[in-house]
Amino acid sequence: MLRKGSLAPNFTLESSLQKEVSLSDYHGSNVVLVFYPADWSPVCGDQIALYNEMLSEFEKHNAQIVGISVDSHWCHKAYAKDRNLKFPLLADFHPKGNVSTLYDVYNQEEGKSRRALFVIDTSGKIYWSEVFPNSENPGADGILKALQELS
Repeated sequence: MLRKGSLAPNFTLESSLQKEVSLSDYHGSNVVLVFYPADWSPVCGDQIALYNEMLSEFEKHNAQIVGISVDSHWCHKAYAKDRNLKFPLLADFHPKGNVSTLYDVYNQEEGKSRRALFVIDTSGKIYWSEVFPNSENPGADGILKALQELS
């Protein structure tokens, strides 16, 4: 997994907003990348809902949050609408897991992203990262601690 101080690889993916989103679009902001296994799964649903509720807290730290899984942008669009999500979900769909692989969080055996969080600073470097078991909701404590240290 990419660690603190590594340059975050740029990427461009289709989003739930029906447009392409690149990491470079957020230049000058802190970015929270949320890799997760799948839309519609219970643990992912709780995790994504928590981050949606905390958007104003992330914004206090000049941070944009972006979710990434191997689901299609059509699946993301339906999921975001159903859950009233206010941040983009990106489709690491084709080639499947390409961005997850760049960040070394793709589970080849299962064909999906591992549950992982990355906080990227305004210069595009990874400030904090961690991988979690798929059955565990990582919450927001690690993200908030990293963002507070960056402020």
